[in-house]
This record gives sequence, structure tokens and C-alpha cells, in this order.
Amino acid sequence: MITPNPSLQVLNGKINLPKKELILEIELNGKMKFEQLMNTIYNQLGICHKVLSANVEYVNGRSFGSVQLYINVSSEDYDALEMYLNKNKLLSTTVEYICRKYL
Repeated sequence: MITPNPSLQVLNGKINLPKKELILEIELNGKMKFEQLMNTIYNQLGICHKVLSANVEYVNGRSFGSVQLYINVSSEDYDALEMYLNKNKLLSTTVEYICRKYL
């Protein structure tokens, strides 16, 4: 007999997969505006983020530079974000964020 794991939550028939905390660095190369990128990540992909640092310069309405985001995502959401960044030819690197808790 199989019993459900009480620590997993089921919403609308979907199992919530564990999320990872990541720091994502995106290189802006003028192909997309910074505001458009942030809007897409939050509104279309549904990924909440915090901007850790942004070094963005605007030249003729184009965004150049880099931005570091703190995100907490499931692997499915991250795959969708990575596909979006690759489709728009934006270079990105990720680092897993691990916070130590002291008792």
C-alpha cells in the first residue's frame, strides 16, 4: 500500500517540487531592454526575484551591462527561464545560494 507523503503539498493536481535558491547573473547586450527583461521574468514566467546588483547603461534606447538576481525556483521554472534567455541570446550564469543558519 502506498501512502502519500504529508510534507508534499498538492495544488490543482500538481505536486510542488522543491525549490532552489540561486543567484543568476545576466549579461545585457542591447538586444532587450532591462525593464522588459524584469517584466517578463516576473509577469510571464511567474518568477519572483530580487535585484542584488545592476550595472546597466543605456545607449540609444538599448540596455548594456549586467544584472544579478536572487531567485527561488523549481527546476521546471528555471528551465523555462533558461530557455527564454537562450532564445533571446542573453548570456547567463547561475550559482546556487546556500545560507548557513547558526543556532
